Amino acid sequence: MKRTTLAALLCTFPLLASGIAFADDEPVSFNPNPEWDADWETNEQQFLEGHFQLTSEKQFIKAGESYFSADGKNIIFQAIEIPENGEEPDQYYSMYVAQLERDKEKNITGIVLISKVSPEGSSNTCGWFHPTERNTVLFGTTTTAPATEEVAGFQRGTSKYSWQFPREMEIVKGTFGLAVKEETREKDEGEPKGININDFTFKMGELKPLWERDGYDAEASWSPDGRYVLYTRLEPGSGNGDIWIYDNTLDKHTPLVTAEGYDGGPFFSPDMKSICYRSDRNGDQLLQIFVSYLQYDDEGTITGIKEEVAITENEHVNWCPFFTVDGRYLLYATSEQGHGNYEIYCVDASGDYPVEQTPRMRVTNARGFDGLPAFSPDGRYMMWTAQRGPQREGEDRPSSQLWLAKLDLLALHWAYEAEREKIFAEMESNEFKDYDPSQP
Repeated sequence: MKRTTLAALLCTFPLLASGIAFADDEPVSFNPNPEWDADWETNEQQFLEGHFQLTSEKQFIKAGESYFSADGKNIIFQAIEIPENGEEPDQYYSMYVAQLERDKEKNITGIVLISKVSPEGSSNTCGWFHPTERNTVLFGTTTTAPATEEVAGFQRGTSKYSWQFPREMEIVKGTFGLAVKEETREKDEGEPKGININDFTFKMGELKPLWERDGYDAEASWSPDGRYVLYTRLEPGSGNGDIWIYDNTLDKHTPLVTAEGYDGGPFFSPDMKSICYRSDRNGDQLLQIFVSYLQYDDEGTITGIKEEVAITENEHVNWCPFFTVDGRYLLYATSEQGHGNYEIYCVDASGDYPVEQTPRMRVTNARGFDGLPAFSPDGRYMMWTAQRGPQREGEDRPSSQLWLAKLDLLALHWAYEAEREKIFAEMESNEFKDYDPSQP
C-alpha cells in the first residue's frame, strides 16, 4: 500500500469504519469461565445484562479504572501489557485509549485501536476525557520512572493492593489522533487491498502539565462544563491526601477537603452541585464514602465546601464511588462480601437520610473483584473492572480486566426504593414493640 494512499485513507477511515466490526474475536456475551463462577449472569440479571469482556488477558496482565469520553465514542483506562517473550512486564500502569465499536442499533460490541498514550517507563493513573474538546484527555503521570526510594502510599493491613503516591506525579493534558503504525509504513508496498484497522493506532500529541509543583497531584477529572479540574494533592513525603480544585478561568487552586487522613478519588455530580470521594480519616485502615455540597459565590465560582455528608459509616472498605448519570445514586466497591470478593453496591447520593436509613444495595454478584464502575453518557452501560474471565495457565483466579454490561437504571431505582421501604417498615415495627400504652 502506497504511503500517499494511506494518508488519504486516514481522512475517510472514520466514515468507512462506521458499523463495521474489525475485532479478531467475537465479543463475549456468555460466561467464559463457568468453572470459576457458573451463576453470576443469573444472579446479576435484575440490573445487568449482555455482559462481555472488553480487554483481554491475552494482551494485558491486568487492566482497570476505565472511563467513557463525553461523546461515548472512546474509553481511557490503565493497564499493564503482557511483555514480549523473555522480557519483564512493566512495573507500573500505562495509560491506554481505545475506540468503542457499535452495531447498527448503536449497541457497544467491543473496542478497537487499543493504544498506549503515556510515556515509556512512567507510572500512570486516573485518566479522564475533556467534556467538549474531542480526543483530549488528562491523567496523572510521573513522565519517567518514579524515584527508587520508598514513597508514601495507602495500604490496608497486609493486603497486596495499595495506592502509591510518587511525588513526581503530575496531571498532564494531551490530544490524540489517528495515525498509521510504524510497522505498517515499513511494509508499505504495492496497491491497497482494503482497510485493515490493525494498520492504525491512536497517537498522543505533546503532553503538557496543567501545572507543575513538587508532590503528588493526580486522581483528577474535569467538571462537566470543563472549567474546573478536581484532584487529590499530597505534599512531598506526606500520606495525608487532600482534595483540591483548579479553576481554569481564574488560574486558581482551592483546597476543598482537608480533613486528617487520605481523601481521594473525587468526582463531580452531573449537575455540579456536589462531589463524591473516599476517605480513611478514621485511621482504622478502612475507607468510607463521602459527598460534599459545593459553595458558589455570586459570580458562579466555586469557593469551597458548603456541607459534607457521610454516605457510609461501617466496618468495611468502601471506595471508588461514581455518580449515576441522573445523579441520584453512587455505585462503589466494597468489602462487605469479604476482601477476596469486592462487589459493586448502590447507595443514595443525596445524603438526605442518616446512614442507618440509607440502604446499601448489591449490584454485582460474582466471585473475585468487582469495582471501579463508570457509566456511558447515555446511561445505558456500566463499565467496570472484574475478575470473571478466562484464567491464564498457572493462576488461581482470573485477572482483572474491563467488563461491560447494559444497566437497567429504572430497575435499580425501584429496587432501591423497595429496600428503603423495608428499613422504614422495620423502624416502625421496632417503635411499636417499644410502645407502652400505660406511659404518657
